[in-house]
Amino acid sequence: MIESEKLRITRTPEHAAGMKAVVIALKNIFARMPKGKSLKVLNKLNKKEGLDCPGCAWPDPKHRSKLGEYCENGVKAIAEEAMDARATPAFFAKHSIEELQAQSDYWLGQQGRLTHPMILRPGSTHYEETTWGEANKIIGKNLNALSSPNDAAFYTSGRTSNEAAFLYQLFVRMYGTNNLPDCSNMCHESSGIALSRTVGIGKGSVTLDDLYKSDLILIFGQNPATNHPRMLSSLERAKANGAKVVSINPLKEIGLVKFKNPQTIKGVVGGGTVISDLYLQLRINEDVALLKAAMIKLYERAKANPDILDEDFIANKTVGYTEFKADLDQQDLGSLVERTGLAESEIDAFVDLLANRKNVITCWGMGLTQHVNGVDNIQEVVNLLLMKGSIGKPGAGTCPVRGHSNVQGDRTMGIAERPSKALLNKISENFGFTPPQEDGYSVVSVIQAMHEEKVKVFIGMGGNFLSASPDTLYTADALNKCNLTAHISTKLNRSHLTHGKTALILPSMGRTDKYVKNGKSQFVSVENSMGVVHTTQGLLQPPSEFVESEPVIVANMAKATLTQDKVDWDFLIEDYSNIRDLIEKTIAGFENFNERLKKPLGFELPNGARTGNFTTPNKKANFTVNKVSKNNCEVDEYLMMTIRSHDQFNTTIYGLDDRYRGIYNGRMVVFMNKGDVKSKGLKQGDLVTLYNNYNNTKRVVEGFAVVPYNIPKGCLATYFPEANRLVPLGLHAHSSHTPSSKSVKVKIK
Repeated sequence: MIESEKLRITRTPEHAAGMKAVVIALKNIFARMPKGKSLKVLNKLNKKEGLDCPGCAWPDPKHRSKLGEYCENGVKAIAEEAMDARATPAFFAKHSIEELQAQSDYWLGQQGRLTHPMILRPGSTHYEETTWGEANKIIGKNLNALSSPNDAAFYTSGRTSNEAAFLYQLFVRMYGTNNLPDCSNMCHESSGIALSRTVGIGKGSVTLDDLYKSDLILIFGQNPATNHPRMLSSLERAKANGAKVVSINPLKEIGLVKFKNPQTIKGVVGGGTVISDLYLQLRINEDVALLKAAMIKLYERAKANPDILDEDFIANKTVGYTEFKADLDQQDLGSLVERTGLAESEIDAFVDLLANRKNVITCWGMGLTQHVNGVDNIQEVVNLLLMKGSIGKPGAGTCPVRGHSNVQGDRTMGIAERPSKALLNKISENFGFTPPQEDGYSVVSVIQAMHEEKVKVFIGMGGNFLSASPDTLYTADALNKCNLTAHISTKLNRSHLTHGKTALILPSMGRTDKYVKNGKSQFVSVENSMGVVHTTQGLLQPPSEFVESEPVIVANMAKATLTQDKVDWDFLIEDYSNIRDLIEKTIAGFENFNERLKKPLGFELPNGARTGNFTTPNKKANFTVNKVSKNNCEVDEYLMMTIRSHDQFNTTIYGLDDRYRGIYNGRMVVFMNKGDVKSKGLKQGDLVTLYNNYNNTKRVVEGFAVVPYNIPKGCLATYFPEANRLVPLGLHAHSSHTPSSKSVKVKIK
């Protein structure tokens, strides 16, 4: 039976969360592990000195709930990682690569935790068990056989701990390359570049307390109810303190409409909380047009009321204002309004809120970053804040909401293909070698390099590289051309089945697993989305004695590869505090690292934008001139965005439902404007093919079921990774090279 025959489409609910979310979360985890084990983990989840959720990077509040400091999707993330099912060597002996390739991503994930190192030898049809000794020997031999260290690439996922990430980048740079692509390249790279240019630091400037002091919170291109549900309780508290919320998103996401907090009486038996005071459903990737129109109107109002703008802040803390204002003056307001697809009255309502409030926070997700003009989108958001003087003070600033629970920490630790000179100098000073100075490959460029057979060894620490990447068939072909692919993983995923001539699966511990060395239980650290570093400690027995921690895996790879003896890898993994001593010496902001981690709440990293001391080269915040998007669809073209379902975290599929959008038991759907469905002569449930032709390469995905939905005309939404095949590798953001997964032109047949 094909998926569309099982698919059930219903009305969307009227609110997010509520007691139904609690019931579904518990049902999910109890189906995967015993109740006693489930409750043991949940009791420590996101608690002080407990276990940090392996899901999103939303920060924990100072005062943790006694009922449970976690959300529905956090419970699903725990269930996914700590499930009792096991993918043993017997499982791999039973199933060939070809058989596994025919299964869905969901099915692959449900086979359970990996228990042994596995190898796929050249010409073999099945993975077979190997030893850690052989696996490391193969890695070292392949790396040392390359003509240049730049012929290898080392990918990182955002769940990796600070300690593992630091060792990984140190090993890679001692080996001799900056080829450290990571998942940031595919999500918030645009944010990092835009924020570094404008305010001097590639991170957000606000803390959780700032949300509670804000007058106005703008949420761009984000779906908190699915991607970081605990943000909704923070918004609820902010609204109780008087903040207004504006949501700017092509899709009407129910979590941004109404939230029922299951930990409050109002959320259980009451009507819940209305989240958005204003919801602007603009066309895909027309955020710059909206912001320019709003800022033009703000200037008009400021003629009668100069207090609307912060002239002192602009004069004393910024540069580039004259050029920015000149560009705004030459814009045609009517054209900008038309581009947004909004009524001008809606934009006026937006301006009403902006004009009367001084403490503004801007939050955003992939809806701003994953476009060709992704960097421009964020720079224009910063322009609005600079006009209002809404950065560098309490209750105001930037808030890029990260996905993976330590993706920001990985970058802080040096996982970057374009490292700073300051970091390289510190590495040279502390370790007695000169690290490579030239930029390495990002995700997009490493796929190209593998396809051209310039990169012959690919090692991935965590993640599901193939399913996360654009242009799926091209990426798969690129991986197939490698001599060796090695994946450090907790569970089976599709990347293991799209392999080089030799392939390794190296089973690693997850966030929930307890690592004991010499009788001492070790902990690691992570950095949340708002720059707070804190501990996380596992409490469950690993799936088998052959599963290793990530720092140990990295150390053993380094010992098998490097001939230099400048680092005592065994000493570092004897006690993770030894790793943190090296981090303290190398990474700015980690003074007294081990001592400061003893604080139950962790500690904040330095952030000039938070205090108004901008660390740009000119020591000022920079206004920028940004262009509107270039969508320019033909009459029969649509602009497609890829999105997550509610039963999904990045490429991990928890189930086949998306109840907040009324979708059950299927993922091959395309959300369409109701008028577009009618004009195309289609009806709900009809199967269609989406295709495009970028640079004379036709990309086709068949079998999408039509779902009429509340989305602007000319816009479509599909799930990833199913629609990633339609995203061309060459369609990526300027400067950041982030794949343009949120604005892809497609046709329907």
